[in-house]
Amino acid sequence: MAVTAKAAIITIENSFSNLLNRIKAYNPFVDLAKLNAAFEFGKKSHEGQYRASGETYFSHPISVAHLLADMHLDVDTIITALLHDTVEDCDITLEDISAKFGEEITSLVDGVTKLSRIENQSPDKRHAENFQKLMVAISLDIRVLLVKLADRLHNMQTIDSIHRLDKKERIAKETLEVFAPLAERLGITQFQTELEDTAFKILYPEMRESIQNRLEYLAAETENIVPRICQELQSRIYDSGIECQVSGRRKSAYSIWRKMQRRQISIDQLADIMAFRVIVPNISQCYEALGIVHTNYPMVMGRMKDYISTPKRNGYRSIHTGVIGPLNRRIEIQIRTAEMHDLAERGVAAHWDYKTGHLERTEGSFGWVQELISLIEMNSGADEFLEYTKMDMYTDQVFCFTPRGDLIGLPSGATAVDFAFAVHSNVGRHCFGVEINGKNRQLATELNNGDQVLIKTDPQAKPKAEWEEFVATGRARSAIRRFVRDEHIAEFSRVGRALLEKEYRFHNVPLKETAIKASLSSFKVSRTEELFALIAEGKINVLEVMNRLNPELRKTKKLGKTYQSNRNKNPKETSAAFNISGLNTGMALHVANCCHPVPGDKIIGILTTGKGLTVHSRECLTLTKFTDVPELWVKVDWQRNDNKRFAGRIRVTLLNEPGALAALSTIIAQQAGNISYMQITKRTLDFFTLITDVDVVNLAQFKSIITVVRSSQFVESVERIVN
Repeated sequence: MAVTAKAAIITIENSFSNLLNRIKAYNPFVDLAKLNAAFEFGKKSHEGQYRASGETYFSHPISVAHLLADMHLDVDTIITALLHDTVEDCDITLEDISAKFGEEITSLVDGVTKLSRIENQSPDKRHAENFQKLMVAISLDIRVLLVKLADRLHNMQTIDSIHRLDKKERIAKETLEVFAPLAERLGITQFQTELEDTAFKILYPEMRESIQNRLEYLAAETENIVPRICQELQSRIYDSGIECQVSGRRKSAYSIWRKMQRRQISIDQLADIMAFRVIVPNISQCYEALGIVHTNYPMVMGRMKDYISTPKRNGYRSIHTGVIGPLNRRIEIQIRTAEMHDLAERGVAAHWDYKTGHLERTEGSFGWVQELISLIEMNSGADEFLEYTKMDMYTDQVFCFTPRGDLIGLPSGATAVDFAFAVHSNVGRHCFGVEINGKNRQLATELNNGDQVLIKTDPQAKPKAEWEEFVATGRARSAIRRFVRDEHIAEFSRVGRALLEKEYRFHNVPLKETAIKASLSSFKVSRTEELFALIAEGKINVLEVMNRLNPELRKTKKLGKTYQSNRNKNPKETSAAFNISGLNTGMALHVANCCHPVPGDKIIGILTTGKGLTVHSRECLTLTKFTDVPELWVKVDWQRNDNKRFAGRIRVTLLNEPGALAALSTIIAQQAGNISYMQITKRTLDFFTLITDVDVVNLAQFKSIITVVRSSQFVESVERIVN
């Protein structure tokens, strides 16, 4: 190993001693006996285990505890850090932890353990499910996320010990897409910045090195400028009677790269790679300091943001402004109080009362968590949940007002529809128009900071599928997609049920709802309506459903390959509909599936070896295959039979709107037609195209149905398919 066992023990003992000193510095009432017990328990549990770097494994939990102690967290959270891998990696149970440390710590360790187990699944499945489970765990206790973030941060700090590049890139990508944004949402800037930059180094090493080299060059070039700017700013503000502290910092390579990507500019065109921070005693002096800065230096238009009056969703408060500052340099200045600065650095941990072990929740501090949890109930799977929540986590905000003056925060680029769903889900479901600043506007209109928005609603109004193209929030998109999905299922399920009921009548078998519900899992659906919709769309064959629900029919061979072939396999019934010249009328006879002739069409029969006689329309292109074998051609005419029906096939393009398919079914039924087959062949946001077989008595009825269907407001086009 890289270190001897004795040296490793000494290193761990020293690290734990330093940890105790850090905790005692902010919490003199710490329960040292409980911490020592956790240390000994964890050390013994991980005895003989080593990390990929060669270090003893327990060095990792201690390092995680150090990161949490830096945020001044309570003893239970620190102990959870020391024990967070014991259940997953050691022969330790939750009962063991409960007996020694109590239920609260056990619950925290259990939450972190469950997340770790999901991480060990296959990458594709884990990436989405991990995030969904993480949100559920956060809703129960935010400390689960704090421990998990510290755990991920230390793993990223030591990721170079992993030799497989693909594994490092997978971990870095997940860190950049999931954990860094979550750190940002909690306002933990110190975690966020390091997670982003470490992942950036792995995923884009050449780009990061290029930016770092440029930053170092600029730092050397402006080595004496930063202190001079800090000194001048501090003097200007202090001379006006306000005590302040001014410091300058260089932005991270990752934040600079993101700004370059967003603005589509080079690093040389960025004027605010340095940020200067002004700390003043109270809020009123923040605005006084802002006035002093703007009085002495020209303001850069569009760069002033007041996050004190309208805080970010993570609670961040500060005033940002851009000016042409000292030495004629364009700089960014952030003005805040010491409390705001502590919150900006430690985020949610700044609200933690380590004495009581409780979080002092500020208004709206975790509203975003509940929003994400509500999305779990609205979406069909973890992949959609991850997609929608990413939309909200990577965007800046705009702030708009309701007519009553309530403030609604939305991602940049949000529209009136996003605003409607943010106000309430029912407002979004029934909105039909909007007034922005007193003027009528389209629902797709993007909102700006300070807009006053009045959403117009109507109980009969419904979300439209095309809204999904322009909304910017996961909440709105999820609600729209769910509504469209439910409408689709409701519409198609009526047709699917009718097709299944007809098949049951044909086989003279009663349709039992209980049997259908008991078999839903075998079709990978959870509701009978979903099964019926799949039948209507042609994604599940109606006979497949019959076979599964009625296996006894399969044993008695009452079920054939298709409904149509079952009917046509009775030669007496089929041949009774035709006059066949010069042949035995008892022979097997089929209606061709290529042209779907109906009574009234001119027809011809073709003798087929092993199949008997197949009846085609005289216009059927298939007949060209038999041009050289006239001996196979048989003259066939329709025989009058008012009770016999044949299936004509049509292709219909419908508007993708609620009620379209139901209207089509109603028209066909009103014209005494019957749908025997249906399949969706194409679907877009505006239209969907389907092929359907309509059982009719004759050609006149078939043409009448096509004419009436063509006149429907929902129908874009309809045509008969003859080949």
